[in-house]
Amino acid sequence: MGASGHNRLLKILHIDPERDWGGGEAQVLGLLNYLAAKGHRNDLLAYPDGKLWTRCQGLDIKILPLVARNDVDLRSVWRLRRLIRRENYDIVHLHTKRAHALSAWLPHGLGAPRYVVTRRMDYPEKHNYRTRYLYNRCVDGVVAISRPIIDLLVDAGVDAGKIRLIRSGIDVARFIPVADNAGPKQVLAIGTVAVLQERKGHRFLLEAVAELKDRGVKLVCRLAGTGAERGELEEMAARLGLAEEISFLGFVADMPAFLAGLDIFVLPSLNEGLGVAALEAMAAGKAVVASRVGGLTEMITDGLTGLLVPPRDSKALSDAIATLIADPSRARALGRSAAAHVRRHFTLEQMAAGNEDYYHELLEDRG
Repeated sequence: MGASGHNRLLKILHIDPERDWGGGEAQVLGLLNYLAAKGHRNDLLAYPDGKLWTRCQGLDIKILPLVARNDVDLRSVWRLRRLIRRENYDIVHLHTKRAHALSAWLPHGLGAPRYVVTRRMDYPEKHNYRTRYLYNRCVDGVVAISRPIIDLLVDAGVDAGKIRLIRSGIDVARFIPVADNAGPKQVLAIGTVAVLQERKGHRFLLEAVAELKDRGVKLVCRLAGTGAERGELEEMAARLGLAEEISFLGFVADMPAFLAGLDIFVLPSLNEGLGVAALEAMAAGKAVVASRVGGLTEMITDGLTGLLVPPRDSKALSDAIATLIADPSRARALGRSAAAHVRRHFTLEQMAAGNEDYYHELLEDRG
């Protein structure tokens, strides 16, 4: 039975043709696990051997291959239309922008399923006919993971009545806060987890580390993640004289262990839909310094569950980090408050139950 007492079991098709889209796979995986445990029938169309495809092996779901190389790759449309008509799904959940683009070509009208799209990114949509058509005509509901995303969609002409706020969640059981009783440290460890792309603001973190080094602060900075900017960032670190301070770790599989080794977590993003990496750091009881952008402003209350700084401001970033280094007791207090906050408001189960309830509401609206 769902979170709101629904007892009808649903037949749901999930579509995610992306090979790797920066961690959102964990949200889809958590949703699939939850729905399967509730007894719903789940089929998944995913990129063969992509991240989600691999992680879903062994789940009690049917997994089928789907490749869409861009928003206008329509080679799979006719096979997808036949599948939807044959299987008589209740819900088709489109988990990415590329999946959403396919919705214009899928069956609508009498006997068709209800279509839901999840919007996770906080970049503006173009205010044009295509945006209004895809959101207002091709889907029945839109899940936004933060209020700033809702505002961006409404500004682009999306009907506010079709949007439901369902925040992302994490598996909090993986991240157990550990009390730090080691006393003062000679060298502190800060770090972040993010794809190495411009939008994540790594260059401002490097500048902040350089400023802290100039002040005589001894620390190491660990960067977990892969991406196209790695070479440029490595060159920048060398140019700033940070060869000893900065470590590029690439993909890190054991995130709880990585976070356990940090004293302060930093997310200097230029834009952010919500910030799952920061949620995980908060769940692990770490003090977080993050940019005042997007969904980060919803999950972090400045001075209570973390510190927020203006984006693109390495001086503000270094000042916030220095504040926590100078006052370890405050850093620990922020970490404790953050861990409690995440466990109250940002769990995978809450996210998944919110989606399940939304499915039932959309079906009830149709009658």
